[in-house]
Amino acid sequence: MIPYTVNIKLAARTLTGTLHLQNKAAVDWGWQGLIAQGCHSSILIIDPKTSQTIQVLERHKANVVKVKWSRENYYHNQSSPYCLRLASGDASGKIIVWDVVSGTAHCEIQEHSKPIQDLEWLWNQDASRDLLLAIHPPNYIVLWNGDTGTKLWKKSYAENILSFSFDPFDPSNMALLTSEGIVFITDFSHSKPPGSAGKKVYIASPHASPAHTKPASAISLAPTGAKKALNKVKVLITNEKPTAEAVTLNDCLQLSYLPSKRNHMLLLYPREILILDLELSQTVGVVAIERSGVPFVQVIPCAQRDALYCLHENGCITLRVCRSTTTQEEATDPEQSTHELLYDLRSQCDAIRVTKTVRPYRMVICPVNENSAALMVSDGRAMLWELKAHTGRAVTNQSSGLSPLYTPISFCGSPLGTNQKRIQDLSLNSMIVSVYADLPSSHYLSQEGQTLIAGEALPPSSIQQEVQLKFLLSGLLSGLPLPPFALRMCPPLTTKNINHYQPLLAIGTSNGSVLVYNLTSGLLHKELSVHSCEVRGIEWLSLTSFLSFATSAPNNMGMVRNELQHVDLLTGRCFAFRGERGNDEPPIEMMKVSHLKQYLVVVFRDKPLELWDTRTGTLLREMAKNFPTVTALEWSPSHNLKSLKKKQMAAREAIARQTVSDAEQSIVESSVISLLQDAESKSESSQAISAREHFVFTDTDGQVYHITVEGNTVKDGARIPPDGSMGSIACIAWKGDTLVLGDVDGNLNFWDLKARLSRGIPTHRGWVKKIRFAPGKGNQKLLVMYTDGAEVWDTKEVQMVSSMRIGRNVNYRVLDIDWCTSDKVVLASDDGCIRVLEMAMKSASYRMDEQDLTDPVWCPYLLVPRAALTLKTFLLLQPWSGTFTMDITQVDYTEKDEIKGLIQEQLNAMSNDMKSVLQDPELSLLQRCLLVSRLFGDESDLHFWTVASHYIQAFAQARLSTAEGNTQGEGTKPPPPQNHLDICNDILCESSYFQKFQLDRVHLQEVKRSSYEHTKKCADQLLLLGQTDRAVQLLLETSADNASYYCDSLKACLVTTITSSGPSQSTIKLVATNMIANGKLAEGVQLLCLIDKAADACRYLQTYGEWNRAAWLAKVTQHDGVRQQEASHTVKCLDSVRVRLNPAESSDVLKRWAEHLCSQQVNQKSKAILVLLSLGCFYKVGEMLHGMRYFDRAALFIEACLKYGVMEADDSSNKLIKSAFLEYARLLRSLGLREGAALWASRAGSAGEQLMEELFQGEGSVPESVISEDKELGQESTE
Repeated sequence: MIPYTVNIKLAARTLTGTLHLQNKAAVDWGWQGLIAQGCHSSILIIDPKTSQTIQVLERHKANVVKVKWSRENYYHNQSSPYCLRLASGDASGKIIVWDVVSGTAHCEIQEHSKPIQDLEWLWNQDASRDLLLAIHPPNYIVLWNGDTGTKLWKKSYAENILSFSFDPFDPSNMALLTSEGIVFITDFSHSKPPGSAGKKVYIASPHASPAHTKPASAISLAPTGAKKALNKVKVLITNEKPTAEAVTLNDCLQLSYLPSKRNHMLLLYPREILILDLELSQTVGVVAIERSGVPFVQVIPCAQRDALYCLHENGCITLRVCRSTTTQEEATDPEQSTHELLYDLRSQCDAIRVTKTVRPYRMVICPVNENSAALMVSDGRAMLWELKAHTGRAVTNQSSGLSPLYTPISFCGSPLGTNQKRIQDLSLNSMIVSVYADLPSSHYLSQEGQTLIAGEALPPSSIQQEVQLKFLLSGLLSGLPLPPFALRMCPPLTTKNINHYQPLLAIGTSNGSVLVYNLTSGLLHKELSVHSCEVRGIEWLSLTSFLSFATSAPNNMGMVRNELQHVDLLTGRCFAFRGERGNDEPPIEMMKVSHLKQYLVVVFRDKPLELWDTRTGTLLREMAKNFPTVTALEWSPSHNLKSLKKKQMAAREAIARQTVSDAEQSIVESSVISLLQDAESKSESSQAISAREHFVFTDTDGQVYHITVEGNTVKDGARIPPDGSMGSIACIAWKGDTLVLGDVDGNLNFWDLKARLSRGIPTHRGWVKKIRFAPGKGNQKLLVMYTDGAEVWDTKEVQMVSSMRIGRNVNYRVLDIDWCTSDKVVLASDDGCIRVLEMAMKSASYRMDEQDLTDPVWCPYLLVPRAALTLKTFLLLQPWSGTFTMDITQVDYTEKDEIKGLIQEQLNAMSNDMKSVLQDPELSLLQRCLLVSRLFGDESDLHFWTVASHYIQAFAQARLSTAEGNTQGEGTKPPPPQNHLDICNDILCESSYFQKFQLDRVHLQEVKRSSYEHTKKCADQLLLLGQTDRAVQLLLETSADNASYYCDSLKACLVTTITSSGPSQSTIKLVATNMIANGKLAEGVQLLCLIDKAADACRYLQTYGEWNRAAWLAKVTQHDGVRQQEASHTVKCLDSVRVRLNPAESSDVLKRWAEHLCSQQVNQKSKAILVLLSLGCFYKVGEMLHGMRYFDRAALFIEACLKYGVMEADDSSNKLIKSAFLEYARLLRSLGLREGAALWASRAGSAGEQLMEELFQGEGSVPESVISEDKELGQESTE
């Protein structure tokens, strides 16, 4: 049996309560896996997996209005470790960057004194990860260095800025939501402020909300599908300010780019969500709420799938997944189809009960997996919801038009093995397939060559399972109710109660309940509904029972209902201590329990006090009417219990001896005495001993009275006349030979009863509300509470130890105080929080790694940098062992036992599902790398391994399928694999898949066009995509009164009659180059594309700095051999698509782009590596990773390439392979993983042998196990 141990270690902590309205937007869920939430001026750090508050940060003086976790989009090593860094902004304009583990402020930033509107860490370049962008009201954007607190630049705009959103696909683009409209910035850079004022646009809509217009089918004489769709959504982006009557952007709650697809933006209104295509400046989708529906509060778009998490005013979270309204029947005639983006409701959670004080504030979702959401409620609750996928066909209503969702047949980016273990709910993209992917290719294309994203209407392969999505409440954190509070700590720890002591704090609340918190864990121990009105005071009778009193609101006569309850904590039983008494009497002012818990004094406002026996619950004395009015009262710590016990013991021994004969006396004597002693120690209360105890009180004149109580007798003792220097006495405290009095004028009077001396100290702090001595023998510290704060005094030296005052070092008012240990105090404050503080009464932040948490928390960021990297390496690869272990002690790891223990705690904190998957021998290296990057919330690793895993497998598949051993050179494209990279990877996707998506998008734009400008943009896009026939139709739609009518007509003629003959080509090329030289870049590029000179067009775009546009053009104009193998109707449609770039030309364009990304001015090498991966340039990627000193990533990547056969160990590559393995071996040695270091060194040639000798110096030869494992690993690589 495990011995029961009592943990009495109390840490400084804060118990938080309800949120302030200014905290509404102060919540963020970081890649690190933790949630930060502002609560008044504090910041809570919550672990969503275990529903625990693991840190509270306190330094702000004003309410926190914004919090933002730093991004993890950088390579992690010992100089750039995994760290918990958080930025927070408050209502006074101060920004603090925190080191969350230590609870300290890294730097503080102040620019203006108004509330920070928005914060964001920049993640887009490799140079620095310390850049923090902030909006300082009313109209300033400032870029700060979050490490040093230096201002890099500042820019002002014409309107008040409310918030901003970065384009996740192009960090030079950002949008500002202002009080009048949207400002688009296209030249954002960390090196200098934006040069222009940005492009300002306004949003106008007609009176009728899109949700309330008639359906398209009811509109008479709507000639085309485009017009029908336009009637459905009439929201336009205009460059002119709308009239006052129009519904303007003032209703707009939120603006956000869609991370799932490029150039799309979301605007949130209370009753609809609008999806805008920014190239067209037009609404292409709408999510509207019916008249009876609950309005939106917030929406979060997902990146892994085209889905939206929506929060409604009733606290309900809904998940909507994108689909197309085009069905298979309509696909044959796109003109008649109403084609737009629709988001189907796929899951919703339960609503909360909304009242005046309880409202949903904000929702955050897990950025790593996008399958968990947390709802923050104004009353301090945090509700944690998990999205779960349930397989099996559900009975759905076919008329709803909802097509089924399917689960992917892969896990962590690789096809699922036969017996492989998987976690279906690992992330959103492992739960449901993309609406754009995993479907037979022929389902994408209609006869007109327009793609449809409703391919899921046709059943997929039988391997895929249909899934239903459900929200599951996985955790709930509750805060304290609204203040005021009454605090009382349980009796202190002594040698007698050490075996069963728990540090319990009883908190009386305004709603009549008593909350009992365990201060070791900071968790709620019990919530007891005791009273019907506000609790005014609590006194403990033992470690398991207490008395509490409450008073109702006074009636016309000033009388109240007093409730005095006795509560047993073990059973929860409570009864009225004063019986039937309590109705229509003056309110109870205070109650005091005697030192031995024998007697209770109840003091009333305008009524004499009552004296009760707490053991029997009987009233001993109700004082006479002429009894003086009590202003302060305290029991003496002195009593005669010891002498009484000695007398009683002697008497019992005498009785025992008389009943035993002299012969037996000597035998029985010792046992009788021991029995008596046992009985005595077991229960004091059961003995009929009534010890003599004393209390003192003062009247309104300041006279001190002394009363003695013994059993049923009450004696009046000495009276001490008032001290002339003191005002009306407000409170008394007594410990040992020291008696302290505090008055309403702020004077403290210290009496030394032994020396018969008194000393008065004026504090000049006003009314002394409460004074309490600290527990512990000889501890003479005194806690004093004033209206404006608190102080700790040393009564031996009669001097102040520490002080806190509202407005000086805190921004809250203290409501109640108490000691919780001999050196820690507990304060209740008007911001709804209860703080356990050191005696110095400074901040309650603490070191997270020193906490004793109830449940272990998986968060590698809590480890020291070296240990976190060791843990990651340990999980990634264990080639030294035949089986994968989760026990760090089984590895040759030279490190302190303390660090090993912390790493093992992290391993133990993992879920059983995750452990079983990691120990599964079928889990491949690529899957493991992806899984561990998810576990660590490593954004950089996750992006790299997602793309690397996909293309390594794609090129390996291409290599296997090449007949007669023809090998493919770098830069050639593989046939499309079973799975596609999600469209959120944009240009990194396969060209065929990317083209399908772009064709579908331009079709949607075409349907939605509502002006000549829109039509022109659509025609331009169609020309670049090679859809010449459709482009000509649009050009011919130009009306005769349009200024461009003639140009468009000629352009249509040119497109239809163009030939590839020499003279016409040279003429068009000359015209195109002249146009480009004269500033008409877009028009010149179009002409070059018409004559199959897309390579030249890309080169011109790159020359003029349009790198993204050039990459896009290279992708959409690339010929892919697989497209020749589509279904027959598809081939017909593709005849009109001009094939202009072969894979090698396209690859050249993208390689030039990668070189540009690597340049010092751009410094986006990480992005360049992803581009090269998509081209299959694996050797170049290995070289770059090694050159950037990403040693572990380089070695594991090369190992994966060798395993899949996309890189061969030959003379040209051996140097790279050996140097990568050698550096990885050195890295492992520096971490203390000797076996791993030896294994990789054994594969690194002669330099590796030297390292091996250093590793096993003094041990003779290299262990056989390492050599044999090396052979096995080498064989695997060559297979």
